[in-house]
Amino acid sequence: MSEFTSDRLMAFADGQLPEAERAAVEAHLAANPDLAAEIAAWQRQSDALRTLFGPAGAEPVPARLRPRRIAAELGRRRSNTFGWAAAALVLVGLGLGAGWFARPLFDAEPSSQYLIADAVNAHTVFVAENRHAVEVPGSDSEHLSNWLSNRLDTNLGMPDLSAEGFTLVGGRLLPGEPSRGGRAAQLMYENAAKQRITVYVTAALPDRAPAYQFASQDGAEAFYWANARITCTVVGTLPEAEMKTVSRAVYQQLTEGDVARANWG
Repeated sequence: MSEFTSDRLMAFADGQLPEAERAAVEAHLAANPDLAAEIAAWQRQSDALRTLFGPAGAEPVPARLRPRRIAAELGRRRSNTFGWAAAALVLVGLGLGAGWFARPLFDAEPSSQYLIADAVNAHTVFVAENRHAVEVPGSDSEHLSNWLSNRLDTNLGMPDLSAEGFTLVGGRLLPGEPSRGGRAAQLMYENAAKQRITVYVTAALPDRAPAYQFASQDGAEAFYWANARITCTVVGTLPEAEMKTVSRAVYQQLTEGDVARANWG
């Protein structure tokens, strides 16, 4: 069996491998360029997630989500058989940083891959349009919000990205697979340089589970997350730092008030 296990490689990528072992892994990667490229992608994904979602881990934990209270409540309701499940819920509630958030990168459900692909495809098609880039213009944002909220059967606000230099061009309704809600909303934003990003939103997936993922596809960067209410993918071709800034702003506005619902039902 190889000594370079996935656990050891992930510890190396996260900077958690003891110094005495790093040299051996580095030598192994130098001799295996494909594996080295994969590890580099892991590190880039972890950095992106840390930048995007790290602030959530610094937020104060609501009283009802404090581990001691949760553990006591779960202890009254469940037998010791479910001890590990309770511990996992506590960890999710606390949001223990990018390391925890990065786990779905390596165990992502197939649904996230389809949604990211759909979001990138829709982005590629419509950002190239001028007269028909959107169905409803940003000047009618109240109607756009109400219309898309009704179609997705969930409240969908229009993120304000003016601080990031972007204005709302408008949005449209798109078809989706029945297994993924049947409908999707696309919001489009543009900056002074005519660079565009899109926000692709669907109703929650059937499992309503939280998930986070970063992906590069067809020359675009995509930041995806899901919670108990929606899934969202921010797509663009901006420099990585700008994509992180814009995506974090969208995430914070669209998930405001959703954290407790997403993790605890």
